[in-house]
Amino acid sequence: MKPFVAHEGQAVVLPVANVDTDQIIPARFLRKPRSAGYGNFLLHDLRFDANGRSVADFPLNRAEAPSFLIAGSNFGCGSSREGAVYALVDYGFRAVIAPRIADIFRNNSVRNGLVPIELPDDEYDRLAQAVEADPAREMKVDLQTCTLSHPALAPISFVIDEGSRKRLLKGLDDIAETAERFGAIEDFAASYRKDRPWTWPASPDKEAR
Repeated sequence: MKPFVAHEGQAVVLPVANVDTDQIIPARFLRKPRSAGYGNFLLHDLRFDANGRSVADFPLNRAEAPSFLIAGSNFGCGSSREGAVYALVDYGFRAVIAPRIADIFRNNSVRNGLVPIELPDDEYDRLAQAVEADPAREMKVDLQTCTLSHPALAPISFVIDEGSRKRLLKGLDDIAETAERFGAIEDFAASYRKDRPWTWPASPDKEAR
C-alpha cells in the first residue's frame, strides 16, 4: 500500500449526495481481475451514456488527472463493496473529501491508502466553490499536520483518528500492520505456553513415548 504523507494535485467536484458503491463501480465490472485495474470503470454509468460515449458535462470527463475528489454528502453509502475504493485508487485519487463519508467505505479507504476527509458544511462549501472557480489550481493535503490548503483559501484543519492516520502515513494494510506486532505476538505466545502448558499441543516425539 502506498504511504500518504502529503500530496499536491488538482481536485474535481462531484456535487451529488448519496453516491453509493454501485454507482462508484457497477457490480458487472467486479467479475474482472483487479490486476487489470478498475479505474476505467469508476462511475461508469454516470461518465458514459448507454452507447458508451463520454457524457461531456460530467465533472470527471472535464478534469485532467485529478487526485482529490470533492464528493457530495454520504459518499460511498450502500453495500460494503471494496471494489469501489479500488476503482478510485486505480483512477489516481489519493483522497476523498466530503461533508460525510459512509462508515464502511471510510474503513475500506484507509485499508487501501485512500484518505477519507470529512469537513463541516461551511468549510466544504468554501473548498468546493474555490475548486469549481478555478479547477486548474492545485490543492494540498498534509496528513502530518492534518491540514488541507488551497491557494484561494486559508488552511483548513481536518480530523482523522490516530489509528487510521498512522496506517496511511506508513502505508500499512491489515497484513503489514499485523506484521509490525510479530515480536509482541511471539512474546505473548511464549508467556502463554509457559503459564498454561496443558493448552499447548504435545510434540510428536512426546506422543510417541
